[in-house]
This record gives sequence, structure tokens and C-alpha cells, in this order.
Amino acid sequence: MPPADPAERRRALLPLLADRAYRHGRFTLASGRSSDHYVNCKPVSLSGYGLALLAELMLEQVEDGALAVAGLTLGADPLVSGVALAAALVGRPLDALIVRKEAKGHGTGAWLEGPLPAAGSTITVLEDVVTTGGSSLKAVRQLREAGYVVQRVVTIVDRQEGGLEAMTAAGLELRSLFLLEEIAAAASNNEAAASNHSPTTSN
Repeated sequence: MPPADPAERRRALLPLLADRAYRHGRFTLASGRSSDHYVNCKPVSLSGYGLALLAELMLEQVEDGALAVAGLTLGADPLVSGVALAAALVGRPLDALIVRKEAKGHGTGAWLEGPLPAAGSTITVLEDVVTTGGSSLKAVRQLREAGYVVQRVVTIVDRQEGGLEAMTAAGLELRSLFLLEEIAAAASNNEAAASNHSPTTSN
């Protein structure tokens, strides 16, 4: 069972992200930039225990007046579902919406999937990793064009590479469960601990 206390949930989540979501090396990101850090939260968000920890922590950051959470497929898919379920378990009405990367090519040609609230409703956007903020801003743009009020983005990890500034420029508040520097430090500590406990051989 995940811990009930939010601080304990966060402490339990950090080593999971450091071990399963983070890699140090040389990588080309979706933005085209090169980086020494790679973060892929799906091994955590698509695990039962990981999603249980994430859903509760992210639900705490959703605006009180929000009627739905939404995010750009694929990274946000488990997050919006998990948060909507966590809300239902405490009696809070909160639906999940998935924002397509492009309009559906048939039928209604919709950008949004899920039970749509009335126009003018507040929706909180969820994200797994924010780098430059591009995917979050795409989701926000589609939601705003559909007539919804979007003022906040909640992410698991802020890579600290301009996403916060891009959100602020778009009139958005960015709330992050973790900063990249926290994940990288935890991963480094894990590696050092494993090295210290590795068996040694002598001639």
C-alpha cells in the first residue's frame, strides 16, 4: 500500500524515478536539444505502485474548481486516468481528457477524448516531463480553443530548461513534483550506494 502521508509518498516516489525513469549519458531530446540527462517517467507511471503514488500527489495540485484534468497523449494518458480515479475515491467529481497530437482523421475529427465539461470550465493540464514546455502548451492551446479555462500545468519532473518561463509567458502556473536536479542527485546517490556495497575481490 502506498503511504497515506503526502510527504512520505514523495519520499517513496523519488527513488523510483531515480532508478526507473532517469539515465545519465548523452541523449537527443524530443526538442532536438542534446542533454546529459534523460527522463522517461512511463516505467513509473505505468506501474501500479508508481501510479498510485503519482495520482495522489498530482491530485493535490489540481485546482479546487477544476472539473477535469487533461494532457497530451502519450505521456499524460496514465496520469489523467489515475488522477480522475483518485479523485473519485475521495468523492471529488473530476473527469479525464486526453488531447490528441493531431485531430482524429475520421468521424468528428475531435482533438479531445473523454467526457467534455461545459464550455468555460476550468481544466488542469497534467504532464510527465516538462523541458521547453512545448507539449504542455500544445495541450493548453487545444483546450483553450475548445472554450476551456486553463491556468495551471502540473508535471512530475521539470527539467529546468525553459519550460517554466514558457508557461509563465503563456499565462500559466507550473507546479512540479520534482526538479531534474533532485532526480539526478538521487540517482547519483543510488549509484554511489550500490558501488559501496558491491563485493570486492583480492588477489
